[in-house]
Amino acid sequence: MQISQLAIDDISPVPVYAQLTEQLLAAVARGAIRRGEQLPSVRDVAAALGINPNTVNRAYVELEREGVLETRRGRGTFVASAPARTPALARLTEIAKGFVARARALGYDRSQILGAVRKEIR
Repeated sequence: MQISQLAIDDISPVPVYAQLTEQLLAAVARGAIRRGEQLPSVRDVAAALGINPNTVNRAYVELEREGVLETRRGRGTFVASAPARTPALARLTEIAKGFVARARALGYDRSQILGAVRKEIR
C-alpha cells in the first residue's frame, strides 16, 4: 500500500483517526490492499500526512479490534490473512446508523443515501 493513497480532510467533522479507518477499510474492500499485505509503519504514515503518530495508531488499533488488521510483534501491521469474522447484526446496525447520520448531516436525502449504498453493494 502506498501512503499517497491516504488523505486527510482538515475541514471534515469526522475525526482524523476515523478518516484513516474508513480509508483503510475501503482499500481492503476494493482489493487495493490485499490480505497478508504489510501496512506502512505508524511513524511513516504520521510523517507523510503531518499528523500525530497516536492518531495513526488509534486507527490501526481500531481495525485490529475489528479483525481487519493484525500486528505481528517486531514485524509490523498487516491486513489479516483470514477475513474478519462476520460481525453481529447489532454491529452492522451501529455502522449503518453512523453512516446515515453522517450522510444526513452533510445534507444528503434518503434517496441519495440509498442510491449510494446500492451502488457500493454492486
